[in-house]
Amino acid sequence: MAGILRWCVCIVVAAGSALADEPAAPAVADVYEAKVFKSPKEESQELKYRLLIPEGYDVAQDTRFPLVLFLHGAGERGADNRRQLIHGAAQFSKPERRKQYACFVAAPQCPSGRWWTDSLEPVMELVRQLQADYRIDPDRLYVTGLSMGGFGTFELTTRYPDVFAAAAPICGGGDPTKAKTLSALPLWVFHGAADRVVPVGFSRSMVKAIEAAGGKPKYTEYPGVGHDCWTATYADPDFHDWLFAQKRSR
Repeated sequence: MAGILRWCVCIVVAAGSALADEPAAPAVADVYEAKVFKSPKEESQELKYRLLIPEGYDVAQDTRFPLVLFLHGAGERGADNRRQLIHGAAQFSKPERRKQYACFVAAPQCPSGRWWTDSLEPVMELVRQLQADYRIDPDRLYVTGLSMGGFGTFELTTRYPDVFAAAAPICGGGDPTKAKTLSALPLWVFHGAADRVVPVGFSRSMVKAIEAAGGKPKYTEYPGVGHDCWTATYADPDFHDWLFAQKRSR
């Protein structure tokens, strides 16, 4: 599976890097605070990330908020702690959406030359640290990602199937032989039918395998749409309604 992932994201970098040439909008970069997570297990290991904090957040209050973990695509890797905000992040930070669905959004940046599958342990360490530092609802942890982040979303939930309340992998793929671990997780999978970067068959095979294992994933396939199906997905109010309605069953 790792070989397939590397092949796909190499194509993403070659064919889709132009999608990431524009800088993140200043308004988005301003509202997401720039932070650096240092692993307590390995002091030399750092993970740069951006954090969206609910408006009016007060640690003294009893209210707990959902946390959305956002995994970017291959074209946004690096060390500037900014490029990961280019695609999708703005939809979570829109004023009207923040009022309707107050939440934390953590957007880590995968270092250049690495893949999310190489970096999932520090990502989970980050999630645990955020839970310790902020009033986050442990039953409303969500993960979503696009392209390389879509692969990362499948892999993360496969490794940690009992942590998240819901997952939304976009134009990604996973290992169908591990589908049983995802059979109880609320999933909404998205892919463009005309995707020439990550073939739509990757999502189809995962959905089919999860269904065969007894799961009931939602699946949206956009006719005639290429690799960029994340724009339509993150802009869809139904996606946000579904995501924030999910709650982990203990």
